[in-house]
Amino acid sequence: MTPHGFYLPTPHGPRYALFHAPQGEARGQVLYLHPFAEELNRTRRMAALQARQLAQAGYAVLQFDLLGCGDSAGDFRDATWAHWLEDVDAARSWLERQTGRGPLWLWGLRLGCLLAADYLRQQALACHLLFWQASFTSGAQQLQQFLRLRLAADLLATSAGAGQGAMAALQQELAEGRAVDVAGYSLAPAMAAGLRASRLDPVAPVATTPRLVWLETSAAHAAGLSPGGLRTLQAWQGAGWLTQSGAVQGPAFWQSTEIEEAPALLEATLQALTMSARSPESASE
Repeated sequence: MTPHGFYLPTPHGPRYALFHAPQGEARGQVLYLHPFAEELNRTRRMAALQARQLAQAGYAVLQFDLLGCGDSAGDFRDATWAHWLEDVDAARSWLERQTGRGPLWLWGLRLGCLLAADYLRQQALACHLLFWQASFTSGAQQLQQFLRLRLAADLLATSAGAGQGAMAALQQELAEGRAVDVAGYSLAPAMAAGLRASRLDPVAPVATTPRLVWLETSAAHAAGLSPGGLRTLQAWQGAGWLTQSGAVQGPAFWQSTEIEEAPALLEATLQALTMSARSPESASE
């Protein structure tokens, strides 16, 4: 079934969205939160494939572009972390009004995982979480990685010392209220400040059996979770979340210049959500 494209109203202008209506028995709702900057474009194929699969399995799926991203209104330089949290709230409210059946899943990819965690801290919402490649335990790590693109483009990081000095200079520009241009994106100081404050720390669960599905890809045949992923996952377990995790073989599709697919990730995601729908009270794995 072809998804329905439309512009979702928010307090700060329209956001381009795609709604995938559920087919067959309704199993729940899934709100997708995309990654940062150019990673959004590199991951559109994988997000679209997964959204269609989930809709075929009975999930209502909403994809949308945040303020200043993709086909949504506004410029990237005008976006703040607070604006993006408001966008998530508007999208979640719209999705629940359209369907209102079954549990809600927040599905984050890369930075989208941080956004989902911060949104739950803000809203104290009963829902489940699906994290793809939750590589950053803080937005500060995402910010630093993003700024490195500028250093590489300027050929400033020719040695460890030069790289550290150049990074400090960029951070200082942001601290002084000046935007920084990185790989075609103008990063505003307000967005940088919001990123620095965001963390993937566990959120106190509201639902009685909240689930967190944590999936990663690896080029290795015998893929395993990253050490950082294991530590963060254990912290969420300790906070009361029922967790299911897995590492599957597949490319780093969010950073490839060519559009790549990770079929094993699609299948693992579908299996995890289907299992949860059948056995919502099952123990963590």
